[in-house]
Amino acid sequence: MSAKHFEELKDFLDMKVGQYNEPGFIPNDPITIPHQYAKKQDIEITGFWASILAWGQRKTIINKCRELFEMMDNSPHDFILSHTDADLKPFLNFKHRTFNDVDTLYFIEVLKWIYSENESLEDAFLTGMNDQSATIESGLIGFRDLFFSLPDAPQRTTKHIATPARKSACKRLNMFLRWMVRDDDNGVDFGLWKRIKSSQLVCPCDVHVERVARKLGLVTRKQSDWQMALELTENLRQFDPNDPVKYDFALFGLGIEEKF
Repeated sequence: MSAKHFEELKDFLDMKVGQYNEPGFIPNDPITIPHQYAKKQDIEITGFWASILAWGQRKTIINKCRELFEMMDNSPHDFILSHTDADLKPFLNFKHRTFNDVDTLYFIEVLKWIYSENESLEDAFLTGMNDQSATIESGLIGFRDLFFSLPDAPQRTTKHIATPARKSACKRLNMFLRWMVRDDDNGVDFGLWKRIKSSQLVCPCDVHVERVARKLGLVTRKQSDWQMALELTENLRQFDPNDPVKYDFALFGLGIEEKF
């Protein structure tokens, strides 16, 4: 890429980040779910679950998340720590795409265990990471291993938590981490977590982001996998080494809102 083309592309993407990374982005995106809460742990739990359920039409995703957290009296942290067996009965009817009651009940169980041991879900993503970690890769691998370490973890539920160890691009978890880690005062991402750095994040690669990234020459790898996500992030790092994932807004916005 020539220096002139690099500057032109950076200016274009910076403009698009400014256009989409603002509060008007929130209502039609799954990030609207955690924005309905004020308590740190409630934001983490609803953000994590909303990202995992982010599959299909965005309106449907948002409605299913609202349905789920209404069953927890819209106090998910309190519910997860103090529910009774009888309180779990309504969840036997919860389903979204391939995410069913078995998955829901296990998520509640494992989150209760994690929050009984930790103040924040961030601790679960720090497993295996250190200050020298260039990306969140080892954190994602460690998180999945921890998440399914309970003896009764259902095999069917493992498909809902991706890992770089299986070459997945981990788009939903990377989106969740963007929500929790990025802090730019624009009011979209939360910046709740301080021990993982924005520079360690990897760009969430959904179909819109990938399509636009390929058109712009930011991705050459043919497979939609972890290596592709790393390639895209490395190229975005040339535009902003401290916050490469802010360009997720530009790529996603271009892909979903415009005839690009």
